[in-house]
Amino acid sequence: MSTPVLFDAPGPRGRARIRIATVVGTLVVLAVVVFVLVRLGANGQLEGQRWAVLFDARSGVPQALTEALLRTLSVAVVGMVLATVLGLLLAVGRLSDHAWVRGVVGTLIEFFRAIPLLVVIFALYFVLPTFGIRLSAYAALTAGLVLYNMAVLAEIFRAGVLSVDRGQREAAFALGMRKSQVMTLVLLPQAVRRMLPVLVAQLVVLLKDSSLGFIIGYFELLRQARSLVEFFTPRFGNQYTFQLYVAAAVLYIVVNLALSSVARYVERRTQRTPSAAAPDPALAPAEQLGGGGGAV
Repeated sequence: MSTPVLFDAPGPRGRARIRIATVVGTLVVLAVVVFVLVRLGANGQLEGQRWAVLFDARSGVPQALTEALLRTLSVAVVGMVLATVLGLLLAVGRLSDHAWVRGVVGTLIEFFRAIPLLVVIFALYFVLPTFGIRLSAYAALTAGLVLYNMAVLAEIFRAGVLSVDRGQREAAFALGMRKSQVMTLVLLPQAVRRMLPVLVAQLVVLLKDSSLGFIIGYFELLRQARSLVEFFTPRFGNQYTFQLYVAAAVLYIVVNLALSSVARYVERRTQRTPSAAAPDPALAPAEQLGGGGGAV
């Protein structure tokens, strides 16, 4: 029987302590939730009329939040596509046989991985104008997301390609394939399936990072919520402040949960797919490449 590497399987007493800790933790969380709800109720934050503004078309709030959501998704989708394409190209460059190509691409990747995303966005929006290059808030936010995430995705792609058994590459070269054919026909198809869950998870992070557009005045969800708060405060005080920020947070959570669900679904599908598993070392390289004697 195999033994866990990092810890021993808990015995009867250990399992009992785990159950007790689970119950205690659950009770503490419930107590915190009840306390928060009681405090909100005491401050009148749970009154129906305060939440009705989120669904009243006459107030303009649903339309404004919907438009902000679309603007957020616009930045995220463009950023995802460009970061994925550029990340793939950078990964190929870092796997190049030419040392100078690997050096240049590696330096570029490590540079953008090392700099905080907020600094990149600030530099694009506030520093570039000093050199005569002016970017809109949308362009600066999108470019910042692309530059940072392409570096991260490049390492994900590179790790995926390197995870493919070396025999696959050797068998392809033995069949007379060029390096470009080995990469596109043999390595990438297998690597993509293995790294797809991690890739989708990084794209979820990209979507969440789009909220940094708030700093440079781009009207994504968070900035739009603040704008609505500033609009209602002179007329109604802080009556709708909590509700507007909660609405923006819920929209972020819903979209991110949807993308996370896609990532979990892809991961389950990948784990159930035999071709995504590691190649059997007992197979000859040519059999691994073709998936069977007939394909070779």
